[in-house]
Amino acid sequence: MDPIYLDHAATTPIDPEVLDVMADTYKNVIGNPSSIHSFGRQARRIIDDARDTIAKYIGAESREIVFTSGGTEGDNMAIIGAALASRKFGKHIITTKVEHHGVFRTCEYLESLGFDVDYLDVDRTGRISVDDLKKKLRDDTILVTIMYGNNEVGTIQPIQDIAHLLASHQALFHTDAVQAFGTEDMDVKDTPIDLLSMTGHKIGGPKGIGFLYIREGVSLTTMTHGGEQERKRRAGTQNVPAIAGLGRAVELVRDRQPERIGRYLEERRTLLDTLDAEHVGYRVNGNPDHFLPQILNLYFPGTNIETLLTKLDLAGVAVSSGSACTAGSVEPSHVLTAMFGQDAPETRSSVRISFGSGLRLEQIKEAGNVIAQSVRELVGIGQD
Repeated sequence: MDPIYLDHAATTPIDPEVLDVMADTYKNVIGNPSSIHSFGRQARRIIDDARDTIAKYIGAESREIVFTSGGTEGDNMAIIGAALASRKFGKHIITTKVEHHGVFRTCEYLESLGFDVDYLDVDRTGRISVDDLKKKLRDDTILVTIMYGNNEVGTIQPIQDIAHLLASHQALFHTDAVQAFGTEDMDVKDTPIDLLSMTGHKIGGPKGIGFLYIREGVSLTTMTHGGEQERKRRAGTQNVPAIAGLGRAVELVRDRQPERIGRYLEERRTLLDTLDAEHVGYRVNGNPDHFLPQILNLYFPGTNIETLLTKLDLAGVAVSSGSACTAGSVEPSHVLTAMFGQDAPETRSSVRISFGSGLRLEQIKEAGNVIAQSVRELVGIGQD
């Protein structure tokens, strides 16, 4: 059996059209975009075009887009930058217990600097309560950072309700949109978001490039110092080929979004139908109504997650136990722990399956059969 890659939430294969754009840029664009001669202006035009494409996709202005090295840098730039710039108005921050570590660890760092951070609970589907957020809001709250869609279970948070709640409050609203970008419609004006971060390698773009949307008028303390690139937000010579690739990747997800969502939902149904036909016991972790179509987190009672992942890998099926940033760790998922409790069996027996480009339904069925056989073997061992 040819290997089947079902871990697109960790990273996606680069789209051939993106690779072509990057290769052409590497070969033909040699100038520094800060230079005023024709070679520099050529590089600058590529950056400007990509910035325009991205801004239009999320309803922003071009000047509000800052290129970064990816989601983690964008999260850090937004959260630390906003906290330091706004500390004269207070030191209270609100986030959730299910954030990506790019947010979670950054908030913990700010706690070490004397900031007060509240971590909102979630229900058993991974969703926060807007009423809980409202109760936690204080006069000295300066920042609320809540992810758009969860990277482990796919649950989408009530972003629009949160944004409108905060519109009349001094607190800035940041959302980590890394996993949701490309499948969820985003309009940062209609849904008043102040800061939004994403990364290219989740949408068929290159690794090492992303962007942070910073609403006009939002003050951030700069974290890198040097030149005046990116409107003085991020010093350093821009990675022109990667930015060109990111711009093309955003164009492709924009043009293909309805088709991609439909394909992911079909792949999701096909996998679950295969497991049902094989009479495997499982439960879907996440919210049944508000979820990212490309992420499917499944609880298989009676299995050991590390053993199951190993069996699947040896059989040629690549899935995950959660966030790629904690790969190799034997610690239970903090997301599943927040949803089900510290010692819940879901934290020890759940896998994340995530869909992406290049998959065929025959492969999905084949993977489903392999998963079913592996689960049956493990459950049988556990009952011996």
